[in-house]
Amino acid sequence: MINQMVVSTEIEWIGYEPKRDMLQVEFIEGKIYQYDRVPSAVYQDFLGADSYGRYFELNIKNRYPSRRVR
Repeated sequence: MINQMVVSTEIEWIGYEPKRDMLQVEFIEGKIYQYDRVPSAVYQDFLGADSYGRYFELNIKNRYPSRRVR
């Protein structure tokens, strides 16, 4: 998995597993969620977003199958 620490008030880490198209998001409060079938282009756009929280809310949350892992 590729992990990238980000500077955000909501999100601490963004990870991506290209073989599985799986995105992992670790939030500041410690929760970790995995999102399935996320295209690599969405991951790249997420990393380049001006606001990680806003991008997450508009483009990832409730759009991909997800599960909480912590």
